[in-house]
Amino acid sequence: MTHRAARIVLLTPAALLGGVALASAAHRPGLAGEAGPGFWLAALLVWLAATLAARDLAAVAPGTAGRGLARLAVPLLFGFLVLVLWEAVIVGAGVPAVLMPPPSSVALRFATALPVLGADFVQTCLKSALPGYVLGSLSGLGVAILADRFSALKRGLLPVADVASALPIVGIAPIMVMWFGFDWPSKAAVVAVMTFFPMLVQAGAGLAATGRIERDLMRTYAAGYGRTLLSLRLPMALPFLFTALKVNATLALIGAIVAEFFGTPIVGMGFRISIEAARLSLDMVWAEIALAALAGSAFYGLIALIERAATGWHPSVRAG
Repeated sequence: MTHRAARIVLLTPAALLGGVALASAAHRPGLAGEAGPGFWLAALLVWLAATLAARDLAAVAPGTAGRGLARLAVPLLFGFLVLVLWEAVIVGAGVPAVLMPPPSSVALRFATALPVLGADFVQTCLKSALPGYVLGSLSGLGVAILADRFSALKRGLLPVADVASALPIVGIAPIMVMWFGFDWPSKAAVVAVMTFFPMLVQAGAGLAATGRIERDLMRTYAAGYGRTLLSLRLPMALPFLFTALKVNATLALIGAIVAEFFGTPIVGMGFRISIEAARLSLDMVWAEIALAALAGSAFYGLIALIERAATGWHPSVRAG
């Protein structure tokens, strides 16, 4: 066994068990809100052990047995450590729940409010973010193809798109609510505006990335613009398109949540966050934030998996 493997075997369980013990100890009557120097020294040692373990796990060489497991263990270890130290620090230091609730309170509220969270997920993610994401991404791709086909449109459109992409969402959302009403169409319109420009820029760069030799070869086959686009240029642009899709996966959820602050039916993540924050119910606010993080991460991961299946020929995918 190498020195690195030995450190991983020793430090990883030490960090995990130490974090659990630290979070549990913080709830004892003698420590809750009155933690002393020994408690904070233990927290520092747990953090140090987890940092060293994560460093060694990340350094496992490609092709080594257990490389895939090591890559998965690093974010899991780091995320677990953040949660247990968050719990220990908040409870040990006696931070009021109205300022920052501990993860245990957030998890309890998450579990007891599943019906409400489910309805908010459907309203924000499925009814607002997803239609806007599809509409904005397809529109951006279509306009990029038109701009690539007609150079005059490209010269006139892209500068305007650059300016329009800087418009603040807090300025767009109230206008969309006035145009499309308080229900999901106005939120989908905000998401479509937000996701249109990243796709337009990335698709334009992807269509321009095809080499002159490849295009000349297609011309020797008497291929027109449409055939060249479908057979050569769009496949070559796939890495750029998936980059835009992954960026839009997070922008869509952010746009839908922020848009709900400016008017919505009595359901939705943005509505719930604004209402519960006004009530100082921070555990519910954090439960909604956790739901948004899980939904956004799952959507991003789904797009990344599709990207690996569709662009396995690309060097960046093979290297990963």
